[in-house]
Amino acid sequence: MRLRVGVVGLGNAWQMRHRAALRALGDCFDVRAVCAEVATRAEQVASEFGAAPVDGFRALTSRDDIDAVLVLTAEWYGPLPILSACEAGKAVYCAAALDIDPRRANEVKQRVEKSGVAFMAELPRRHSPATLRLKELIATTLGAPRLLFCHERQRTEGNGAVASRPRCPTSVRDLLELVDWCRYVVGGEPSSVIGVCPRHGSEAADYQMMSLDFSPPGSVGTGPLAQISCSRYLRSSWPEASSFRPPAELQVCCERGVAFVDLPSTLVWFDEAGRHQESLGAERPVGEQMLMQFHRAVTSLIRKTGDLEDACRALQIVLAAQDSGRTGTRVALDP
Repeated sequence: MRLRVGVVGLGNAWQMRHRAALRALGDCFDVRAVCAEVATRAEQVASEFGAAPVDGFRALTSRDDIDAVLVLTAEWYGPLPILSACEAGKAVYCAAALDIDPRRANEVKQRVEKSGVAFMAELPRRHSPATLRLKELIATTLGAPRLLFCHERQRTEGNGAVASRPRCPTSVRDLLELVDWCRYVVGGEPSSVIGVCPRHGSEAADYQMMSLDFSPPGSVGTGPLAQISCSRYLRSSWPEASSFRPPAELQVCCERGVAFVDLPSTLVWFDEAGRHQESLGAERPVGEQMLMQFHRAVTSLIRKTGDLEDACRALQIVLAAQDSGRTGTRVALDP
């Protein structure tokens, strides 16, 4: 079944991920309408896909020839396209779920649940070939994770601004992605968190760290531990420093070995037999895998909202880590 979709927003990932995936999956998706903040860009993309450029997201979500809405960036309208799609009873694929204002996250969650529509949040770290292979190794060869070290190091411009896409304040979005990644790899929920966010006077924090304890409630330190950090203290004006020995994005120490992951497809792991390097470059691109999952969720009529739960849970953990950083105490997490 070919799913008729409308595209809302054309973010930084459009050219490399979403456009390529929609072109490759032409037998699954039929782009009927495009809405973007810049009208000329919407017209160009609409022309490429044989779709109609639409002036506003409400006009797009109300179209009768639309089965689902692809919200690919938050831009200026925040969660409003999601709420509009829920009102129109349209399924939602959301690449901006982790960009939702924390103050509105519960509202969005409640509206999606009440509407009964299928909702899929884009969580690319979960679906990357290296992560999927790591989960296989954990289940078969390496055993359960014990320690995880997860790090994202960003370059900044000379004035300290992050040299990347627009992000939530204090790198909340980066931390949300890393928290969800660790939860997925462990396959469980943390029971407590400790957060550290050093500041230098009135400057924004350039380093944030949190430690997630996946032990059962009341038994600190008996289960897996994940140390997550996000830094942006290396400026692009220091080119040699910013490219010097970057740490693995994820290091996982398991019962019977250790693995090093760099997304999307680099995985090196070690056990008693020595070093193993996986060749994962031939796997289907992450963008295609996620859109295929969304297509199955909509066409199978089995409601999917778990990703929204995951996004809200990650937000809860990050906010608790910020509380911990302010108070200097461990914060217990609600189940």
